[in-house]
Amino acid sequence: MKIVVTSRTTDQFLNELRTTFPDVHFHRAATPAEEIQQIRDADVYCGEPSREVFLAAKKLRWIQCPGTGIDRIVSIPEIRDSDVILTNARGPHANPMADHAFGMILTFAHCLREQWEDQKAHHWDTGKYDERVLELNGSTLGILALGGIGMAVARRGYGFGMEVYGVDTQLIPAPPEVKAVWGLERLDELIQMSDWFVITAPFTPETQGLIDRRRIGLLKPGAHIIAISRGGILDEEALIEGLRSGRIAGAGLDVMAVEPLPADSPLWDMDNVILSPHASALTAEMWEGRRQIFKENLRRFLADEPFLYMCDKQAGF
Repeated sequence: MKIVVTSRTTDQFLNELRTTFPDVHFHRAATPAEEIQQIRDADVYCGEPSREVFLAAKKLRWIQCPGTGIDRIVSIPEIRDSDVILTNARGPHANPMADHAFGMILTFAHCLREQWEDQKAHHWDTGKYDERVLELNGSTLGILALGGIGMAVARRGYGFGMEVYGVDTQLIPAPPEVKAVWGLERLDELIQMSDWFVITAPFTPETQGLIDRRRIGLLKPGAHIIAISRGGILDEEALIEGLRSGRIAGAGLDVMAVEPLPADSPLWDMDNVILSPHASALTAEMWEGRRQIFKENLRRFLADEPFLYMCDKQAGF
């Protein structure tokens, strides 16, 4: 059996795989040309193949996406419509992403950016912050999609005493941390009631442009919006208008429709925006967790057991 892994696989993990599965032939491809060459007779590919790479495969049976979002993979029609199994590595990213979201929330709530600037300037002004700090306790946290990331955000919101509500395409009972889980038909209502609205949904045809100009207009004055899953769900131009007018108090964005964010985007220089470069999940623990998911799925593949985290290629997650 032949397995192709991409250049992001570490030497240490590759040695671990070879030791654990001595009868499997592992080949690391460092360039697109090498991927095309190596995948021709491969059974398994761990990575995010381009269309050209996938079409070169003659006997591929399984793709392990090393991350969580599969939108780029299933945007290739030949992959989406094939019999090749697609799995991902959902799970290890959820906690650090939720921590990141709350880092942004707390930064806004406690005016921490301004206070960091005051510190740099050796400026002490207690009165400047009087009645501007926001209590999270009792505020409403709305979450778009209660998958792994959304539930991790919900648990943290519950811990801060927030009233947590969610909207999801799946009909799921509300967990103890969440007041209610509604279908997409009540998304407008959720947006209108949220003091903090957090986007944790995958990017799919259903979610593309879902938080559009009309829905951004439903946000209550003074609300904050946090996007940590995928760009392209949120209308950035409408968001910028709401931020400039002051009606939207702030936005924390770890994901953009175009990445890297173009240098001329107004978002770079807005005082009520926190930007991070799609980096919310990047802990050592996350990478190790993803590696171990691939290792376990490979064990299951060889033993003809059900996979962990098998994806629905048509649904996009």
